[in-house]
Formats: sequence, C-alpha cells, structure tokens
Amino acid sequence: MKSEERLVVLGLNHRTAPVEIREKFSIPQAKIVLELERLEAAEGLSEAVVLSTCNRSEIYAVVEDAERLSAVTALWQRLAGIVLDEKLLQEYTYAYWGRDCVEHLFRVSASLDSLVIGEGQILSQVKHAYATALENGATDTILNLLFHRAIAAGKRVRTETRIAYNAVSVSYAAVELAKKTLGGFDGCRVLLFGAGKMAELTASHLLSQGAPELYVANHHIERARGLAERFQGKAVPWSQVYDIMRQIDIVITSTGAPHYVIRPREMSKAIAGRSGQPLVLIDIAVPRDVDPEVVQLPGVELFNIDDLESVVDDNLQQRQQEAVLAEAIVKEESAALLERYQYLSLQPVMYQLSEKAEYIRQMELKRALRKLRDLSEDELRVVENMTKMLVRKLLREPMSSVHDAVGTEQEQELKAAMQNLFQLDDMGNEVDADE
Repeated sequence: MKSEERLVVLGLNHRTAPVEIREKFSIPQAKIVLELERLEAAEGLSEAVVLSTCNRSEIYAVVEDAERLSAVTALWQRLAGIVLDEKLLQEYTYAYWGRDCVEHLFRVSASLDSLVIGEGQILSQVKHAYATALENGATDTILNLLFHRAIAAGKRVRTETRIAYNAVSVSYAAVELAKKTLGGFDGCRVLLFGAGKMAELTASHLLSQGAPELYVANHHIERARGLAERFQGKAVPWSQVYDIMRQIDIVITSTGAPHYVIRPREMSKAIAGRSGQPLVLIDIAVPRDVDPEVVQLPGVELFNIDDLESVVDDNLQQRQQEAVLAEAIVKEESAALLERYQYLSLQPVMYQLSEKAEYIRQMELKRALRKLRDLSEDELRVVENMTKMLVRKLLREPMSSVHDAVGTEQEQELKAAMQNLFQLDDMGNEVDADE
C-alpha cells in the first residue's frame, strides 16, 4: 500500500452526532496518554493521534492494510469505554481514507469543519493532540508529515484570509442566545458554573453586553473569587448555589465535570423559592453539566451546545466568501502533501534500519541475560526498556536526516549512503551477534 492509502480517520462530530452521543466520547487526557503509550501492542496499528474536543472525537491512524479499520475501532472503544456496535457506528460516525482523510484534517485545522467557522481554538487543539501523540511515541513519518502540514495549512488560512474576522465563539453564542431568550439583559442576574477559560470568555461577553449582576460558582472557591473579581462579580460557595439560584435569571454552565452538576432534585428546591419566575439554563459543557430532566420543572428552559447553531448561522454569512478562499488553500496544501507522500521511497530503508537494529538488540539482550540469571521480573523489564531506549536514541538522528531528505535532491544519495553504511542490502543474511 502507498503511504497515504494507510491513512484513516474514524470519528464523529457536531454534524453527525447530537451532544448526548458526543459526550460519551469525551475522552480524558490521562486515558489518551495511557492508550498511546500502549500503541505498540495494538495489532494492526502503527501510528495514531487522538483529537477529542467538545464538538468532535476522532482517531487519525496509520493501519497495516485497508482491512484494519477494526483496529482503529478497538482503540476508540478502549478510549471511550463503551461498546461500539454497528448501529452506533453507522448512525453517528464517519471514516475517511487516504486523500479524504488528509483533506478532512486540513479542513478541521482551518476551522472549516467547526460549529463556528473561523474559530481559533481548534488549531490549538489539533496541535495539542499531535504533541501528545508525539511525546508518547505514537507517531512516525506518515502522521508526522500529515500533522505538520495540517497545522501549517491552518496557520496559512488564518493569515491569508479573513475567515476569523467577526467569528463568534461558543461562549459568545451562549451569551447571544441568553440575550435573545430574555429579550435583553436589563436588570438581569447571571450565574456562571465553572471558572475555567470558557467561563472567563463568557463573563467577558456578558460584561460587554451589559449584564449588570454576575455570580460565579466553582468547587474551588478561590478560583471562583479570582474570576468574579476580574469581572466585578461575586463568588458563590458551591454549597450555596441553589440558594442563590432563587434570585437568578440565567445560569450558564461550563465546568468540564464528567457528570451532571445540576440535577432535578436539587433544582426543585431552587424553583420552589422563585415564585413562578422563569429560569433559563444554558449548558455549553461536553459532557453536559445539566441533567435534561430539569426541563420537567415549572418555569425552567434548558438549552445545550447544539442549540447554539441558530446564533452561529446568523453570523456565518459574513464569512462565507472567506471560507471559499480557505477551501482553495486546503485543496492546494492537501495536494502538496499527497505528492510528498509519493516520494517516501526512503521509508523501506528506515524500516530496514529499524529491523536490523532491533534484531541486534534482541540478540545482545539474550546473550547478556544468560549471564544475569537472577534478575527479577521488574529488573528484566528495566533492562529491556533500557536497550529499547538506547536503540531509539541512537537511531533518532539518522532517522531525522532521512525524514528531512524526503522529496529533496539528496533523497537518492542519502538512501545509498544509509544502505552502504549500515549494510542494509545484506538484510537477508543473519546478523552475527558476536561481532
């Protein structure tokens, strides 16, 4: 198979799956790191990058052959901790191969596939996903090339077009939705659940839109105080949120908690003290912060992140022309990368070098262990890992030189030099471990 033909992305996003499905695939960073560290043991997969945001969950992978989508599905299942049955896969997910995979990631990096076209956060999220995979040894030539070029393409789109001009953010859309629902912020009291970046952006938009009273609740009261002080608001201890909610008009939640933080039982106490006054809840968290059953309570109106599309659509027309220019850049950059993939003739040389080094490592390790018969299981593991790291570090510079020469005039010259220096043409002969 050609390099690009081994590329695949399996995922779902805000277009293919509602928030109640997407939240099941919100993967904690620690889980991503753990699975990427174990990638060598994943049969059928040689490289992987996991991109998990509030609006998408995707695995970009390099598979051994086109029949190995099941290996990607298995990895996704381990990450999400749920069973991926055929019904779920067919209804909510997508899989793109080769050229389509390349163009998809380039569109994602350029924010053309975002809920908010032109938003800047996705490029940072792509960078972070790639950095995590790189740091944990889960990428090699094919995905390294893909993500380097995708990130560069995303930057180019933001530099050469005005796609980000007047782009709304999720937090801005939430504030606009609140304003539209209530008919304005005159005399309005707003309670923010959460004190992270999303809550900070929301507070900023609320202040600019004239919301007069702002309250901030967080499990860590010091963080709530810090955010409240910056925006002339008041911090609320977590134990008092339902008491203060009796006086609130709008609640906007973005805590990042893995479970509901607002439930019907507790909310009913707040509603009982509101004398029939309506309460608007806007939940922009994924996984969701608000149990959807709260809408059964009298006077409660609940919106989630999927309800923001109407606000986003109103702002979209201003950026449609820039999106056309961005699409042209994506096509151009994708074509350039696919052409470069065709020149990965050095990849067999890199593979041969890795194989030879691994053969020597194993032979020398066996010889050493014959003299170290009393090692414990843990000590054996340490010695094994040490030899692997030695080989990896010794090959890092040669491999880097090979990678940099791909598609250049030095490619054939370097290929011949590598084969000669490391005697890779003799790979069919056994390496003498005693030499």
